[in-house]
Amino acid sequence: MSGASIEDVYLPPSLASYLDKKAVLQLRDDRKLIGVLRSFDQFANVVMEGAYERIIVGDHYCDLQLGLYVVRGENVVLTGELDLEREELPQHMTRVSEAEITRAQKAEREVVQRSIRKRLEFLDFDKLRVASSYTCSHAQSHPQFCSFSPIVL
Repeated sequence: MSGASIEDVYLPPSLASYLDKKAVLQLRDDRKLIGVLRSFDQFANVVMEGAYERIIVGDHYCDLQLGLYVVRGENVVLTGELDLEREELPQHMTRVSEAEITRAQKAEREVVQRSIRKRLEFLDFDKLRVASSYTCSHAQSHPQFCSFSPIVL
């Protein structure tokens, strides 16, 4: 190998390579943040300047301006550098207002919930709720092992 030791090959990439570059962060709650990565620490907490949240629903998107933004490291799933020479979005994407994207998100969420309910309708949720109120004879001494919580969709 040319100059790189075997130890260097297996080292994970560092956030240092993204400093002062436009980056995208994918968060645990499926949000996507875009901005210039200005700082980070040993816990992967990140400071982004000029940050905005990009919300994408179907072929529509909206960028919500956040400004200077601090993200707790445990919430970051993915970090990547954006190529400034490439277009950020495909041609078919349409920019919409915050109100429109919120309505689209709500409609998409309702469709997903209906789909989940339809797939699980073979389960009788009324019987499940009755079973959830059941407590065993050890509930007083060991409630953490004997309590049931209902499933609500």
